Amino acid sequence: MSGTTGTSGASVQRRLARFNRRFANRFVGPVLTRMPGFGAVVHRGRKSGRTYRTPVKVFRKGPHYVMSLPYGPQSDWVRNTLAHNGCELRTLGRRIQLADPRVYVDERQAVVPAPLRPLLRRFKAFDFIELRPVAAVEEVPAKRT
Repeated sequence: MSGTTGTSGASVQRRLARFNRRFANRFVGPVLTRMPGFGAVVHRGRKSGRTYRTPVKVFRKGPHYVMSLPYGPQSDWVRNTLAHNGCELRTLGRRIQLADPRVYVDERQAVVPAPLRPLLRRFKAFDFIELRPVAAVEEVPAKRT
């Protein structure tokens, strides 16, 4: 019976991920990625080669960047990042080339600030991806209005 619960939980996560990818990210993403602790991963599709932009929660672990994976490591952006051995992170007006992705599970959520742990625990977000910067930080030019 517990296998059934796990499967339906994963199914709910995948449906939520699909909804966010198709609708919510388009509206919330541009605002959210300008806030401290958030960013956008720019990655290339494994088959299409198309460029995608996915909002993420970003943490620092020494020189490395770590993102929580609330929808698990099966997310398209994670699979694309692994396939291409890296991605670009846009955060707080900077573009950072990242490489050497490493997916891991941490039920203690050691990289997550203590006040955020209960929220991520609620979503059972124990999966993370860690990447190292490979290029100097580049400032993104401000958009002219």
